[in-house]
Formats: sequence, structure tokens, C-alpha cells
Amino acid sequence: MRVCSLSSVKNRIVLGAPLPFGVRDSTRMLLLARGQVIVDEAQLEELFQRGALVEIDELAGAIQPALQQTRARRSAALPAEWDKCGGDVRLALTAAPADMAGAIDHSTDRLLALIAQAPDLALSQVVRKNEPGSGSGNYAVNHSIHAATACQAAARHLGWSAGEQRRAFQAALTMNISMIDLQARLATQVSPLTAKQRETINEHPTRSSELLAQAGIADEDWLVAVAQHHEVADGSGYPKGLTTVGELAELLRYADVYTARMSSRANRPAMSATQAGRELHQMAAESPLAATLIKSFGIFPPGSLVKLASGELGMVTRNGEKAHHPLVATLTDATGVPRLSPLMRDTARHGSAVVALISMQAMPMRLTDESIAELFGGA
Repeated sequence: MRVCSLSSVKNRIVLGAPLPFGVRDSTRMLLLARGQVIVDEAQLEELFQRGALVEIDELAGAIQPALQQTRARRSAALPAEWDKCGGDVRLALTAAPADMAGAIDHSTDRLLALIAQAPDLALSQVVRKNEPGSGSGNYAVNHSIHAATACQAAARHLGWSAGEQRRAFQAALTMNISMIDLQARLATQVSPLTAKQRETINEHPTRSSELLAQAGIADEDWLVAVAQHHEVADGSGYPKGLTTVGELAELLRYADVYTARMSSRANRPAMSATQAGRELHQMAAESPLAATLIKSFGIFPPGSLVKLASGELGMVTRNGEKAHHPLVATLTDATGVPRLSPLMRDTARHGSAVVALISMQAMPMRLTDESIAELFGGA
């Protein structure tokens, strides 16, 4: 039996709370079993003087759940940070030219830090925030963040450098900057586009690039990608009908389409990530960029609600080694009764395969942003 002194792990002891490990005397005889309580400083000091010991294997078993709980608590705070970043992005995209570049950089720094802290939760924001009743705020701002998150994920999968990933993120974040107000209105508009609206839409790639240049953005690759993000190599795009389109501009277009399909509008419901990926594949079957974008999210992306072959219902928290085998935090048992604590399932295992995507309304409990974030932190 390997042991260490109780005094060496005193930071793991909370007076009056159940012990996460047993305490033994100097002869290694059990004094306090796991779950018992040290009531005050006097009792703790007496144990120290007696040379109390803790079994190392038991200590290691106690540390892992505690670390998971700490990660879960930290993750629960992330939705509020995402919401704050949404406000920053709205201010950045509507800032005066003199302040715009700095505001965009500030928003980028905060969002990329959140993505680095919890990349799977970041992908789930794109998937989940488009469900009815699950998100709020300005459609245009949310779409900008979602498209930027998708571009950065694809760029990471492509092996682009940190600087190239940042450029892709910022180009996607700002590609519609000249029509933010119109884009927000169109999300709730059911009537046909007016002539003026069509003109604004047709001009927005050029106008957005010009606004960024006026704000002091000097990165030519960024500006060109924004100007070309609706061009198509067959000449059918706009505003110029180009037949030569840059790689970054092409990635922006696919991210724009993919994330927009997952967003509900007044005139159409949101698609699932699986449906959106299928449609993007049909649109650009020969494009490695489109394929990488779909792969970066997965067939069942993090945040997707699923039913397993076992009958359990849960949420995907991570992509697995194979596209059809994500890791799932099961929230109910096989009969649909909610669990007190989620259980992780590797859907590559027999009996745990994903058999269906389900909606939020199909879950027998209410899932808050904070409780969902905890699933990712505890995974």
C-alpha cells in the first residue's frame, strides 16, 4: 500500500464536508473512512500530530472526479462569456471607422480564447443556438460569430498556421459588415426582397471590403476574401462574376452557407447539422474545403441531441474516431427517465450506436445553457 501524509494533501480537506478519501494512522489502520467528516481545526491538527496517512491510489481516485467537477463549474460560466462576446461583436461591426479595427481585434481575441478553452462547446454554440427558443440576440451578429467559428475550425483541420486561422476567423466575422442591419431585418421578413434590398445584397461584398479598408485593415488577403466571398469559379457568383476565386474566399462562402442553413428564418426552419452538411456536400462535392468544413463539425456535431440504440437520450459532447461514432453524455436511461448524473457513452460500442437525431422538445427535461456547458466540462 503506497501512502502519503495527510498534511501533504490538506488542501483537499474541507472541514465539515465528507472526506474524498480514507484517513489512516501511522500503522496504516483506518481511522476515518471515505465520506466521514473532520469537524474542526482541532481534530485536523490532532490527525497531523498522529502522523495520519492517506492511501495514494485512493487519493488518485478522488482527484479525478474533483477535477471533472472543477472543469464542469468553469464550463458552466462559459455561456455568459459567449453572450458578452456577442455584445462586443455587435459593437465592433457597427463601430466608427476610427475604432473598428481595434474593436474587431478585441472581439477576436476574446472569442478565440473561448474557442481554445472549450473547442467542442464552441462548435455546439453553432449547432444549438439556432434551435427555436435556445438563442437570442441579433441574427446578423450570431451568424457572423457562427461563420467565423466554422471557418476557424476548418482552418485548424486544414493545418493552417495560427495567423492564417485568425485571418479566416476575422474575414468571416466581417464579411457582411456593410449589411448588418439589413441581414437582421431579413431574418424576420416574409415578404419578397425589394429592389433596394437586392441592390444592397449584391453590393455588400465590395462595400464590406471597402469599409474594412477605410477602418485601417491593411491585410490584403482578408480584404480580397471578403470582396470575393460570393464569387463562384464557374462565373455564376456576384458581384463581379469572377472565374478565379481565392481559397479563403471559397471557405468563407461555404461557412456562410453551412451555418446559415442551421439558422431558422421567418420563411424557413433551421436544418440539422446533418442536413446542412448533406446539402453543402451536394453543392460542392468536389471541394476539399467544403469536405473539411463538414468533417470539422462531424456528422453528429457537439451539441446535437440524439437517441441511442439502447433507448437512452443524450447530447453529443465530442466527435469520435469515426464520423458516425461520437461521444455522448446520456441524460436519460433506456426508458426515458432522466438521470441524476449523465453517463458518457462511446457510440462505437455495441448497443450504443446513434439511431436518430432528436429535438430539444423531445427531451424530458429542460436543458439550460449552463447545464449543457457542464456536460462538456465534465466529459
